[in-house]
Amino acid sequence: MNVFEAIETRRSVRRYKPQPVPDEHLKQILEAARLAPSAGNRQPWRFVVVKDPELRKRLGVAARNQTWVSDAGVIVVALGMDPKNPEVYERWAERDVMTAVEHMVLAAWELGYGTCWIGAFNEGQVKKLLGIPAEMNVICLLPIGVPDQKPEPRGRKAFDELFHGDEYGGKLEL
Repeated sequence: MNVFEAIETRRSVRRYKPQPVPDEHLKQILEAARLAPSAGNRQPWRFVVVKDPELRKRLGVAARNQTWVSDAGVIVVALGMDPKNPEVYERWAERDVMTAVEHMVLAAWELGYGTCWIGAFNEGQVKKLLGIPAEMNVICLLPIGVPDQKPEPRGRKAFDELFHGDEYGGKLEL
């Protein structure tokens, strides 16, 4: 699968088969995040990789009772460093983390795994559950697992509605 095929066919998966993600595949997925670009190459991210079934269940509860999250073989908790940290470009901190997350999403899809990044969660519960320091921000939860569904594509806005040529409202000629 090439990157364009992965982008075109990827879907948010919300049902998973009860199967683990083999370590060799998980390492490839995590490596994709490590290699992601970031502003000034600051790499303001950290990740907690949750394989333990009981911790995954508790994360599902912390994710506003989206318990299906717990069915994935692994949940990656994406963390952003404190934007006030001098090692971080404040404006780009969360954007950089999400770029790394999207690298994981595409790598996982290419390897046959589904994902669905989760932004609805109780940050305090997640931090307490995983021992995350106060200065770190929980950006999202990323369940990764063997899909137990094949979601249909969802509609997208028309190309001309999204892209403008030379100025806002200008027609892009390609």
